[in-house]
Amino acid sequence: MHVVDTTMFFAPQSGGVKRYLLAKQSWLAARPEVRHTLLVPGPATLPARDGIATVATPFLLPFSGGYRLPLRPSPWKRCLLELAPDIIEVGDPYVGAWAAVDTAQALGVPAIAFHHSDVGRLLGTRIGGWATRPTRAYLRALYEKFDMVAAPSHVMMSKLEDIGIRRIILQPLGVDTDLFNPCRRDSELRRELGLPASTRLLVFAGRFAREKNIPALLDAIRRLGPAYHLLLIGGDRVGRPERNVTLLRYQGQGSVLARYLASADALVHAGDNETFGLVLAEAMACGRPVVGVNAGAIPEIVDSSVGVLVPRAKGDLLAEGVQALFEQDIDLLGQQARRRVESRYSWDQVLQRLLALYRRLAGLPEPAAGESQHVLR
Repeated sequence: MHVVDTTMFFAPQSGGVKRYLLAKQSWLAARPEVRHTLLVPGPATLPARDGIATVATPFLLPFSGGYRLPLRPSPWKRCLLELAPDIIEVGDPYVGAWAAVDTAQALGVPAIAFHHSDVGRLLGTRIGGWATRPTRAYLRALYEKFDMVAAPSHVMMSKLEDIGIRRIILQPLGVDTDLFNPCRRDSELRRELGLPASTRLLVFAGRFAREKNIPALLDAIRRLGPAYHLLLIGGDRVGRPERNVTLLRYQGQGSVLARYLASADALVHAGDNETFGLVLAEAMACGRPVVGVNAGAIPEIVDSSVGVLVPRAKGDLLAEGVQALFEQDIDLLGQQARRRVESRYSWDQVLQRLLALYRRLAGLPEPAAGESQHVLR
């Protein structure tokens, strides 16, 4: 079975979608019955190398971390036809998605749309509420053409149901629990940052997009004062924008990110529009508790047994949430966070489920007894 994933959300500073695709590719590489190819934007059209093919996409979105915006479906369709997939998964609802639907129909193969991003809310935030109705109509017209639409959380499933989509499956993202692991904790990090050993170290990692509410994080750390320090990972430079804030560049290397997450006391996250919240699960896999906002998909991952949720993304509320966290046994919360990820969000668990879906849609038989460990029971 040849599985092809295609999306525009694959760039030097991509977030959870890229990590999902690379984790899937690594996991599928151990399964000889499956071949996996990524088809993503690039400066030129190139055949697959190490499982990644590119389509020439010259238009770079400004201030996006390197995302390229496809403008015409025909180049994507040509590349997809050449790859001759048995199943296609699309990671965005834009030009490539229409090309994928046309290709799937031409080849007579199933197509899945993975609804990673809350497009309606993002557009409404950026250009106004008038965009909500046409966006819903657009998504309905597009997704009705797919055999299945995957959503990473219950809240995203509900949004799809609200616009009239019926063929929906819950497909959470996952975490490499060997890479994101408490063993990555390094007591030397505070010394490297020039901080006293007693400093309460908080961390955030992610793109500095508007919906991440970075100003609220900075307001919270100002209110908390010098006993606390925020390690802010995901910028385009290194520095100290505040006395108790260290800014680091985007970390594309998982082992480096895991060290930072595991070595902090807690992750603090002000985003209120998360469709899953992968970095929260990664921090929890590192044995760290979380302070987050009670909005979007975050309450599906975080509750009082693994952290603290605040009602809104405001600096004063986040600061109160951090203080409330440190009144508890944060190591115990971190241990419970690690167990939650191991039991629900390891890549092996979530990708077994996805592979079983691929088999059903492609009309393939269940694996033989010797392969049964690869399919979710």
